[in-house]
Formats: sequence, structure tokens, C-alpha cells
Amino acid sequence: MKIEQIYTGCLAQGAYYVESEGEAVVIDPLREIDPYVQKATRNGATIKYVFETHFHADFVSGHVDLAKATGAGIVYGPTATPSFDAHIATDGEVFKLGKITFTVLHTPGHTMESTCYLLKDEQGKEVALFSGDTLFIGDVGRPDLAQKAAHLTQEDLAGLLFDSLRNKIMPLPDSVTVYPAHGAGSACGKNMSKETTDTLGHQKETNYALRANMTKDEFVKEVTTGLMAPPQYFPLNVQLNKQGYESINEVIRKGTHPLGVEAFEAAANETNALVLDTRDPQTFAKGFIPNSINIGIDGNFAPWVGALIPDIKQAILIVAEEGRQEEVVTRLARVGYDHAIGYLQGGFEAWKNANKEIDSITSVSVAEMAAAAEAGSNINVLDVRKQSEYDSEHVKGAVNASLDYVNDSMQLVDKNKTWYVHCAGGYRSMIFISVLKARGFDNLIDIKGGFKAIKESGKFPVTDYVCPTTML
Repeated sequence: MKIEQIYTGCLAQGAYYVESEGEAVVIDPLREIDPYVQKATRNGATIKYVFETHFHADFVSGHVDLAKATGAGIVYGPTATPSFDAHIATDGEVFKLGKITFTVLHTPGHTMESTCYLLKDEQGKEVALFSGDTLFIGDVGRPDLAQKAAHLTQEDLAGLLFDSLRNKIMPLPDSVTVYPAHGAGSACGKNMSKETTDTLGHQKETNYALRANMTKDEFVKEVTTGLMAPPQYFPLNVQLNKQGYESINEVIRKGTHPLGVEAFEAAANETNALVLDTRDPQTFAKGFIPNSINIGIDGNFAPWVGALIPDIKQAILIVAEEGRQEEVVTRLARVGYDHAIGYLQGGFEAWKNANKEIDSITSVSVAEMAAAAEAGSNINVLDVRKQSEYDSEHVKGAVNASLDYVNDSMQLVDKNKTWYVHCAGGYRSMIFISVLKARGFDNLIDIKGGFKAIKESGKFPVTDYVCPTTML
């Protein structure tokens, strides 16, 4: 028996490949399916099933393409209603894979169809629980994503989650290994651990939501405290996962179409496409195509695309480092953005060499900001981190204008003032400034190194640290 976690840091997402006696199952696969197919081929195995723990909101799963490519059956838990052929399992149903079995545990609460898969070895010993978004390491799934579809309140769903955990999961042996669908950084839970697996016994000791003496009312209150509105793209991804989608190979083919400078400029003008510059933030600051938006590929790229581009059908033109165009298109497709129409051949250097108009953003060190303050300049600090980060610790006098809600945050920015903008380390602040600059805000200065650099410098007073109750 082989169990392999295939973890994708950008999405904080764990997919799983399990194999026994030449048969394999893939659980919650990413959209690009080649790694799973190639793994099975190398091992001489046949992918028999694709198990889905629920209709994912934060990424587009590869279940449809993987089933087409391998003939594997797609399996969902009770109450799921996909638009394609799938086996809707019953609670307690058993699936055989080589010498091992998987038992379906219907665990509604995160969503109504949420289901865990309990693996038993050839002796019938309970070995592993693939818990989806029902149980994370250090947390549980947020109960507010499926309210409209379920016609229930988040408190109702939290109550169902309490029952699912107490009746289906907590009675399992402490030795069972928990394999969740997400880790720290995902918006599907509010305060997950950086660890991506653990024993159930340790989780019973350390996970606040699994306290043995916890009442349902206490659980509901604690699980719903600190929830913020989910990213706008979540329901759109749920729809794609329910209804199916275009093959990722076709999406990549269209998105990696090379465009010379003139063709790129013409496409931008004719299609109303968003110009997405995926280079490093500091490289972007030194020069970029006017009105382009910076979301660096070497960061939480896909979730920020989903949070900030409201229409997943938005046409996108890509500016990328040479050789990384396909990576950009693939990572866009992971969250349902299938309408990239090409990339700038030769990158930004080609644009610059063609003597086209360019723009830039001023980025200064903390020392330079401090020098400006000492010289008598009025220092207005804009903190674009999440509200929970700001509440935990911030520069005294700073205004919180979270990137997560940039349209609302924009209202806090007085165009007549110069603002020094920071996030935690410099990634989000450049995104924020690029978005506002494209809307006519020319008075924003980036602080290199973000809050970390400000705090370490000791040049500006910072509030006392308060432990956050949520990371959302």
C-alpha cells in the first residue's frame, strides 16, 4: 500500500494518490492531471476511482479530465448533484482497492455533501482518514460557504458539522492519520496549522474544535467567530466543479499564444483584456505597461487572482518571465480563469525596446521613509494586510485598507495625500498599488520589506502584539 500526499503550496491544497496491488485512487486532484496519470503508469497501476470529498470552492478539481483520460469512476458522497456521470455513494458504502478498502463517512457541515473516506488495510485496521474540508490540522472547515445552496444559516451548518465530528470522526481510533484537503494559507478554514498531516489522537488533544467537553452551542460560537466574507470566486469554482469545464490542455494552448508587441497592444485595446504582469514585485515597480496589474507568480498567485478579478471569464493578457508562460496559464486555470488569450513575446523588455510608454512605482526602504519623516514630511501609512493581521499588531496611526476588499479599501485613500503602503513583506502592497494606480491613484509609495522591516527597524512605534483568533 502506498499513500502519497501531493501538496500544492500556492493553494495550500493536498491531493492524494493511494495505491494497492496495481490499483489506485486519486483524492481531490488538481486540474492538471498528467502527474497522476504518469505516476500510475510508472507504477504499472490503473486509476480505478477519483474520490471527491465535496464540491471545492477554492480550486477547480481535475476529476472530469482524469476520469476521461483513465476511465476511472468519479465518486461523491451523499446528496451531491453533479451534472456529469458520477457515483453518488451512500453513507457507509465500501470501495475495494487492491487489498485495502475505503469506507464512506458522510460528514455534512462544511457543505452538505462533504464526505470523508476512511482507509482500512488488508487486515481491516483503520489506518487513514481523508477528511477533505471537514477536519483540518488545528481547525475545521468553515460553515458559511454553502448557506445559499443548502438554504441554511452558517449556525445551522456549524451544528451539522459538530454532529459529524462527534458521531463519525471522533469515535475513530487515535492512531488514525488525518489527511486533510488544506493547510495554513487556505481560506477554507480560519486558522489552520502549517502541518499537513497528524494523528487523530493528537488532534483530539490540540484542536479547539474537538474538545471532548465542548457543547454544541460553544462549538457553533467558536467556529463562526472570526469568519470574513469568502473570496468572490468561490461560488464560481463550485459551479465549474459541479458542471464540468473545458480541457486544461485547450486552455493552455490558447493562453500560451505568443504575441509580438504590436499584436499584444492591439489585443489589449480591442478585447478590453486585463494585462496581468506576473513578475517579481520589485522588478515590476521599476517599469511596467501602463494600467497593468501585478500579481507575482512566486507568491499566493492563484488565490489573489481569484480574490481580485471578479469575473472568471475576464480576458487576460500575460506579461511573464521568459519560460514561465505555461506555468502562469496553468495556475490561472487551477482557479477557473480559463480565458487567457496570449502572452507578450519577449516579455517587458520587448515592450521597453519598442519605445512604448511605460510606468513605474516608487519603492523605498524603511530608512528612506524615516528620513522623510525626520525632514518634516507628513507620513501617512497605509496597511493593506488582512484586518486580523492589523488588529494583532500594526504601526501606530496606520490606516488599515485590506487588499482582500480593495474596492472598499480604495475609499479610504485620499488622493490629495501621499501614502506609504505596506503589507507583511512586500508582495501584497505592490498588488494594491498597481490596482489603484490603474484607477488613477498616483500618490502611493511602496515600503520595501513591509511590516516586518518596519518593526525590525524600530524607527516607528508599533502597537502591542495581540494573538489573533482568525487568519481570515
